Amino acid sequence: MQLNLTKPICFFDLETTGINISKDRIVEISILKVHPNGKEEAKTWVVNPEMPIPAEVTAIHGISDADVADKPTFKALSKEIYNLIKDSDLGGFNSNRFDIPLLAEEMLRAEVDFDMKNTHSVDVQTIFHKMEQRTLVAAYKFYCNKDLDDAHSAEADTKATYEVLKAQLDRYEDLKNDTKFLAEFSSRKKFADFAGFLIFNKEGEECFSFGKHKGKRVVDVMEKEPGYFGWLLNADFPLYTKKVLTAIKLRQFNNKLG
Repeated sequence: MQLNLTKPICFFDLETTGINISKDRIVEISILKVHPNGKEEAKTWVVNPEMPIPAEVTAIHGISDADVADKPTFKALSKEIYNLIKDSDLGGFNSNRFDIPLLAEEMLRAEVDFDMKNTHSVDVQTIFHKMEQRTLVAAYKFYCNKDLDDAHSAEADTKATYEVLKAQLDRYEDLKNDTKFLAEFSSRKKFADFAGFLIFNKEGEECFSFGKHKGKRVVDVMEKEPGYFGWLLNADFPLYTKKVLTAIKLRQFNNKLG
C-alpha cells in the first residue's frame, strides 16, 4: 500500500556516538523523502561528530574515528539537511524518543531554529510495538518477509522502516492511511518537549514531569520561583527543552503586558 500523503514525509535514521540526547552527536544520517505523488529521493551523509566515537559504539554501527576524520561537521551540513526536511512530516523507528530529539539538539546547536509545531511524526516502532512487540529486524522479516542483512546501517534501516510502514498499512485495516492519524497512533505520552521533561496536563498546559515540581504547571512555578527558570537554563538539559521553557516564559511575559 502506498502512503496517502498531503505533504512529503521524510523517513530518517541516525547513527550516533551514543544514546545521550544532550551530549552525543550524529555520525551518519540517512533521509528518504517520499512525496505525495510517490516520488522518492534519498540522501545519506557521514558526519564528523567533533568528539571521539567509543569503540563499543563503533562495534555496533561500524563507523570509526578514521571514517569521519575528513567528513563535514553537522553544522556545515545543517542547512542542507534542514532544507530537505523543513516542508515535511517525519518518520522513523524509535524516532519520537531518540532520533528526533537528537536531531533537534544538533539543529539548535548549529543555530538552525528547528521546530515541530506544524510537523507530524510517525514512529513506526511504536505502531509495531502496539501491534506485535518486536525489533526492526523482526519487523522487517514479519511484515516484509525479508532479512535485514545490513542492520545498523542508517541507509538500510531507513529503507526498511519505510517498507515496514507500508506493509503495516496493508496488514491492519484499522490503521488509517493518513499521516496525522499515524502520528497520533504512534505517539506515547504527549510531551511539550522531545525529552519528556515537560508534559501536557488534561487542559493542554505545560507541566514539569520530574523533580520537586513534578506535576505542577510551568507558569505557576516560574511565577512563584523565578530563580528555578535560571537554574534550568544553566543546567544540563537538552537545548530543545530550554527552547520550550523560554517560549513559555516569553508567552507569560507578553500575557502580563496584555
